[in-house]
Amino acid sequence: MRYQEITYTEDGPIGTITLNRPQDGNMFTPLMCHEVRDCINEIRRETRTRVIVITGAGDKFFCIGGRKEGMEDTLLYAGVLPTLEMYEAIDRVQKPVIAMVNGFAVGGGNVLHVVCDITIAKESAVFRQVGPMMGSFDAGYGTWYLEDLIGKKRAKEMWYRNPKLSAREALDWGLVNHVVPDDELNDFTRKIALEIADRGSFALASIKAAFNARHGGVSGLSRMAHDLLLRGYLGTEEHTELAQAFAERRAPDSSKFGH
Repeated sequence: MRYQEITYTEDGPIGTITLNRPQDGNMFTPLMCHEVRDCINEIRRETRTRVIVITGAGDKFFCIGGRKEGMEDTLLYAGVLPTLEMYEAIDRVQKPVIAMVNGFAVGGGNVLHVVCDITIAKESAVFRQVGPMMGSFDAGYGTWYLEDLIGKKRAKEMWYRNPKLSAREALDWGLVNHVVPDDELNDFTRKIALEIADRGSFALASIKAAFNARHGGVSGLSRMAHDLLLRGYLGTEEHTELAQAFAERRAPDSSKFGH
């Protein structure tokens, strides 16, 4: 697929999505949100890619939020920046997603890395939530998932006080997994991604679904059953016997059940 505001590259089992608006802090636009969503959905439908990396173009910004310019002036959905579609795609995809934070992760950019499965940051990266300072907030992924990562008290402090956290402070708070020297970010992220890619893809998908089911309610549980458990069941002798018996209009041989 061709994209205007992101780039997508593959390196063996690693697919890298790069937010490509460095002149504007790699800020989300409606188009960028849809392109990230569409790219992840394309990756979902192929087996080449086993791990996804999300990063920002340039060496200063991961992402510093979003812009609504060009959207309809309405309180209806057409006037809302579609970040949720992007976050949901990251949550739903059955492959691990690593945020490679190469600079400032602010506002929606902080939420973006929080939604990813693992975060690797360079030493000079900065993390911040600024919503209440500028008349905005994220009362969903940006709060629930943040609380899971760093605890309720610190999550509330991030939203209430809006402190700037250095990469080392973010590591101490549990907001990120690893902090590395700036010039080692790409190589270290690739090393971690390749290590994960060597794990069983079905097992990783099952683990990710289990983590997400907690917040997903019926949707999360349904996804685990539909995408994972049923895939294992469809190849069993029980399934085969029941399907054949139904097609042949005969009673199934129950001695084959449970095998």
